[in-house]
Amino acid sequence: MTQRSHKIRLDPTEEQRSYFRQAVGVARFTWNWALAEWIRQYKDGKKPTALGLKKQFNTIKPSQFPWMYHVTKYASQQPFIHLGRAYRAFFNKKAKYPTFKRKGVHDSFYVGNDHIRIEGKRIRFPHIGWVRMREALRFLGQVISATVSCTAGRWFVSITVNCDQLPALCESQAGVGVDLGAKYLATLSTGEHFEGPRPMKRLV
Repeated sequence: MTQRSHKIRLDPTEEQRSYFRQAVGVARFTWNWALAEWIRQYKDGKKPTALGLKKQFNTIKPSQFPWMYHVTKYASQQPFIHLGRAYRAFFNKKAKYPTFKRKGVHDSFYVGNDHIRIEGKRIRFPHIGWVRMREALRFLGQVISATVSCTAGRWFVSITVNCDQLPALCESQAGVGVDLGAKYLATLSTGEHFEGPRPMKRLV
């Protein structure tokens, strides 16, 4: 099974933009809380885990952070998974030590497939309903998740899809790929190829 992602520009209303800003704020706050708590516990000689921090956070969330319930639950849950991955990458010497997130820098939040619905050039989120997309999803298959992000004041959604049969399902919407090579002038993703003009034999 192959996963493919398609990043699409969104055209949200002002109310929907406000929701997005709240969601990225919740995701950023949760990440920073989890990172600070991980550092604190580690200094105290403990062995923190993403799951342990998530359980601890969920215990205090209703009383200390009730405003988080205004957006999708994933905004305050997924950061723990991302932090766990970041620490594993650090311990495996594949990435730098995790850092705190700042407002306006790589703002984003994750949404699971049970909280989204896609129809043509629109996507539905909890609380705010349908949001217009600049183009339709180009891949067919099971939608796994969506990540909403903001770049230079513009909102985007990156939709991850499981393509069971990548060539058969995706070519019809993604177009035909072209591979330029040495043996043939061009080879399409359909398997069809074209020979280029052969050089004339040198006259003796």
